[in-house]
Amino acid sequence: MKGLLYIVSTPIGNLEDITLRALRILKEVDIIAAEDTRHSLKLLNHYNISKPLISYWGEREKAKTRELILRINSGESVALISDAGTPGISDPGSVLIKKAIEEGIEIIPVPGPAAFVVALSLSGFSTEEFIFCGFLPAKLSQRQKMLKELSFERRTIVIYESPHRILQSLSDMKQIFGERRAVLVKELTKIFEDIIRGSIAEISERLVETKIAGEYVIVVEGMSEDEKVHVGDALDEIKLLMKKGLGRKDAVKRTAGAYGLSRKELYDMSLSIDPDRA
Repeated sequence: MKGLLYIVSTPIGNLEDITLRALRILKEVDIIAAEDTRHSLKLLNHYNISKPLISYWGEREKAKTRELILRINSGESVALISDAGTPGISDPGSVLIKKAIEEGIEIIPVPGPAAFVVALSLSGFSTEEFIFCGFLPAKLSQRQKMLKELSFERRTIVIYESPHRILQSLSDMKQIFGERRAVLVKELTKIFEDIIRGSIAEISERLVETKIAGEYVIVVEGMSEDEKVHVGDALDEIKLLMKKGLGRKDAVKRTAGAYGLSRKELYDMSLSIDPDRA
């Protein structure tokens, strides 16, 4: 008989933020698969939980997945945990989960904290619809490309960022998003938790005055009505250029540069313009 795979959420900072069910499961399973066993031992020792640990961090994930699947198929139950929050959400774990699904292994979620949900809930922005982007690309050109595409997003945007890139990413956001409102959250539920609200420029200025450490969550308000008007003006400009005989591609290229908008997104929007009626 096959064992079970439990996806167990653990605290994102404060060790008290763990469910009674999660503690019970961690005590009952045969093995705990941890992102970093040294980090997870702090939690397990705090609650007097002693179980065999297998690290699946980084390059080990694929190799350890094979071992864990074999053990589950032999009847052992495994609790999958990450360093903080929910496994597989901008953290390792998805490889094991996908393989377990392929193998027909029963997967049982044990829900709990997730940093992006906590940050979104305290942002004050719309939670009816939002887009979670995880970590931005490390490469400058790729990061700016992604942000330009997100600049048209009407939903609330949630992003993770590391301490060594946070200032550069905020600088890119200021350039691309302008004075859009945002909330920056640092070290959620921990001793040095900090929440900074304001325009992206204001947040960036305040952050320079603080100690850059820990991981950050950035929540950015979606495109406003004023920005929509800005895009509408750009489309009107494209329509006028096409009426004068300029091709769609060239009209979009010229307008995107003038308005500081994403060429790809503007081109897609321009497809609603009929050149014969322009």
